[in-house]
Amino acid sequence: MKNNQSHTIPYQLLLAAILLPLLFLNSCKKKQETFDATGTFEAIETIISAEAMGTIQAFNLEEGQELKADELVGYIDTVQLYLKKKQLESQAKALLGKKPSVNTQLAALQSQLKTAMQERTRIQNLLLEDAVPAKQLDDINAQIDLIQKQLAAQRSTLNLSVSGIDQDVQPLEVQLLQLDDQLQKSKIINPIGGTVLAKYAEAKEMASVGKPLYKIADLSVLTLRVYFSGDQLPEIRLNQQVRVFTDDGKEGMKETVGRISWINDKAEFTPKTIQTKNERANQVYAVKVLVKNDGTYKIGMYGEVKLN
Repeated sequence: MKNNQSHTIPYQLLLAAILLPLLFLNSCKKKQETFDATGTFEAIETIISAEAMGTIQAFNLEEGQELKADELVGYIDTVQLYLKKKQLESQAKALLGKKPSVNTQLAALQSQLKTAMQERTRIQNLLLEDAVPAKQLDDINAQIDLIQKQLAAQRSTLNLSVSGIDQDVQPLEVQLLQLDDQLQKSKIINPIGGTVLAKYAEAKEMASVGKPLYKIADLSVLTLRVYFSGDQLPEIRLNQQVRVFTDDGKEGMKETVGRISWINDKAEFTPKTIQTKNERANQVYAVKVLVKNDGTYKIGMYGEVKLN
């Protein structure tokens, strides 16, 4: 029995001698894998809402679909708007049909004036030869003066009539512009390129102004919002390149490069879910790091940052 015990003790010592260095190396490795800041990925999410009221006649998009800017994805019923537009166009056309033609209305008087002017010239020539009495020249001058006054009065009346009709048509033209705007807003046009994150409506549903239709975000570049403690601020600057790490799903880390695009100028209390280099820091500074997305990064995914 004594011999067996004497062999057991050295074996345990040998096992401890092997395991302790491994544990030490493992702890050192974990220590080396600490990061300067941790945060989550986010994107600018835009909720697109209806700009018109009516039944959604078509709505051709699905969650996860890539959309281009200015792409037509559906439209809202426009029958009533179209009918109202045709009614206003008819009213405007009827009013414009009553507008008098100034030149046509004055043509007769202008012809009389032209004839009288020619007659005055003839009389003036005859008067030089003493072939006619001077009274004829006075009479023709009086006639010309009368015709000119009639022309001025008629032109003023016609201009007032034209101006009144134009003023009556202007409100109709403004209403037509409003209807054109409403008809344009009845089209569901995607304003920005990106990926559809959520769909809130379906075709044949009733839409109202301001009703959310879908949510979209550009996922080609994501923002990693991380937090640095105050003593780390001297180490960071705008447009600085940093190393970004994420879990690759295989007990390893995927590394890429990011760029600091924004540094908050005000401190805030450390978020409960965020670990910083100095865990004892009560206040931290939010920092945005832009990261090109190759499709592996998702909104809400955790990421870590190393400054060097």
